[in-house]
Amino acid sequence: MLRPFPQVSSWQLIDQAIEFGLLPKIMGIVNVTPDSFSDGGAFYGKEAAVRHALQLLDEGADILDVGGESTRPYSTPVEAAEELARVIDVVREIKKLRPAAVVSIDTSKAIVAREAVAAGAQIINDVTAATGDAEMPRVMADSGAGVVLMHMQGTPQTMQDDPHYDNVVIEVREYLQLRRDTLRGAGVPLEKICLDPGIGFGKSHQHNLDLMAAVHQLHTLDCPILVGHSRKGFLGRLIGDRAADRTWATVGSALAVAAQGAQIIRVHDVRALREALVAFAACGGIDGRPGVIPPAAP
Repeated sequence: MLRPFPQVSSWQLIDQAIEFGLLPKIMGIVNVTPDSFSDGGAFYGKEAAVRHALQLLDEGADILDVGGESTRPYSTPVEAAEELARVIDVVREIKKLRPAAVVSIDTSKAIVAREAVAAGAQIINDVTAATGDAEMPRVMADSGAGVVLMHMQGTPQTMQDDPHYDNVVIEVREYLQLRRDTLRGAGVPLEKICLDPGIGFGKSHQHNLDLMAAVHQLHTLDCPILVGHSRKGFLGRLIGDRAADRTWATVGSALAVAAQGAQIIRVHDVRALREALVAFAACGGIDGRPGVIPPAAP
């Protein structure tokens, strides 16, 4: 399948650029929380989180996304001091042990973003698209970090009450364009901005499916596109068992957005996705031209 739109070739971070090729980059999730929807508590605490992060790198993660506040539906907000205590030492230790690792901080708080960048993070991933903290646009601009701006209808406490759109694809695209342009006006260069349609954030089952099928339409925004659908509830409904392991549904749907040219896919199960992408690309599934992609080092 030929990609329907021209692709952004790179994403500029603080002192390096991520270059995009045939395969999308994989962002591995490091939840340093007791209450995230899928793995809350499993990697809570510095040692467990760092150990998990190193494992994800060994499995082929290109980026590590470290977060200290759950944004699952109806989650309780965390005070800045607690979030800082959860994530800063984790970011610092990852960079100490793996200096070349690209680390993203998943936060909507400007102070957490600023301190994480000082500890070595190169990316600020904000689920509120820099609307949750008035200081965030300035921190994003001053830090020089790559930024991810995500669409969310409502807040984590309200977003799944009754999400409504006249046309979810058009409205999400328009919102992302508005936030992109607002951040550019605040001093963040276009080449540092990545956009995320916010799968599962203020969307119904059908909204999520419509957005996943329309990822290619977001390429006209001239920014890398990140898709973060890993293990989310709509996949359980899709496969007919909400209590089932959603790994394979995550991988299958990830291949669909890879075929549409999504540049970054954010997942819990890095190895499963990496191996699936290698095979998918080698068989011509991404752009119709078979090519052998070397697997991640064991």
